[in-house]
Amino acid sequence: MRKPIILFISIFYLVSSAHAQSPTQSRSELEKERASIQKEIEDVKRSLDETHKNRKQTLGQLALLQKRLRLRQAAISNINQQLNFIQADMNTSWQEIIKLKKELDTLRKQYAESVIYAYENRTNYDYLNFLFASSNFNDAVKRVEYLKSYRAYREQRAENIQRTQVLLQNKIDGLKIKRIEKDEALVKQNKERQVLEVEKKEKDQVVEQLQGQEKELKKEMNAKQRQDQKLGNAIAAAIRRAREDAIREAKKRAAAGAAVNSTTTAPAKTEVAKNPSNPGSAGTMPSMVKPAMKPAAKTDFNTTTDIALSGNFEKDKGHLPWPIASGTIAMRYGPHEYIKGIVHNNQGITIESPPGTSVTAVFDGDVQSVFNVGDVTAVMIRHGRYFTTYSNLSTVSVSKGQSVKMGQVLGKLGDIGQLDFVLSDDKDRTFDPERWLRR
Repeated sequence: MRKPIILFISIFYLVSSAHAQSPTQSRSELEKERASIQKEIEDVKRSLDETHKNRKQTLGQLALLQKRLRLRQAAISNINQQLNFIQADMNTSWQEIIKLKKELDTLRKQYAESVIYAYENRTNYDYLNFLFASSNFNDAVKRVEYLKSYRAYREQRAENIQRTQVLLQNKIDGLKIKRIEKDEALVKQNKERQVLEVEKKEKDQVVEQLQGQEKELKKEMNAKQRQDQKLGNAIAAAIRRAREDAIREAKKRAAAGAAVNSTTTAPAKTEVAKNPSNPGSAGTMPSMVKPAMKPAAKTDFNTTTDIALSGNFEKDKGHLPWPIASGTIAMRYGPHEYIKGIVHNNQGITIESPPGTSVTAVFDGDVQSVFNVGDVTAVMIRHGRYFTTYSNLSTVSVSKGQSVKMGQVLGKLGDIGQLDFVLSDDKDRTFDPERWLRR
């Protein structure tokens, strides 16, 4: 009886521990996510404090407010998930407490029965009578061992009851702790919801003020669109020149390969001319002449270096570093209606950061072009068949043709305090940079 009881309690404890560890890991990840969300909210708050100093409502400020609302809702959702985990833990604890109580009742009943039996057969006469009733000496030894085992069994019953009581009390204490955690999470949830309502009102006020500045905003947005058009044209021209350069290089490689093949096959042709009647010579000559290399397609960057660089760039999708150490996205990629009647189709993302902030390369590559877009400067870097463009720079610290490494400073952000970051490929297609940058 001793081994089965100990085994049961051990298995029960291990199963309980496994149930407790699995959600704890998930809740740990949720805590990390919540900390990350709170950090982003603080970053947005700092950016909003900067925009408040200007005492002028802008679309960038509205974008920050909208982002803060999204983050706040994400924080509330995070707390809801934590509450679900806590409730699941509490339900599991209740089930385990019920099982332990049943087990404890069974152990107590069995122990009570053994105590009653021992009490009823407690006299020394009965003990001696049990021994003297042995048929021989070996039988007497066995009866002594039996009595010892029976006493040990009773002691083990008592120990099992104590262990089960300890486990039960631990589960009850753990349940109390989980109740406190749940109450604290509910308090956090209510606070986040209250803050969310305040932030919604602030966003609505900004929208109302921006609607009152509709003419000015449309003028500002038209200027932004003209600037984007110039930037897009410059990017397309730079990509076109890069393709042309790649085609010229491919032709040079093809010509060099043809020259090598011609030199290699010349002696064979001379030998055939000297021995026109040589058997099999007419059949062997064509196989010795290697065909010239075909030039690369106009839109392909197909050197070994370009292929490797493009592949590595694609592998790092979702893990590329941000081009600015700290900042917030004021305008996202693609078409967005900021307020009714104010729509803008962004070809990249616009990141707000203080003027003079260092702008760095997101990946290894070569500087394809450095060009002006109005009164600001842009740098384009080629990563195989991909291109990244960094616009609205006041100073530039790299030059065309220079090789750069990930994280290398390209220049400083201009007075406008907004970096236009564009990601495109050799076919002049643009991509959403947020999907490529580190989360």
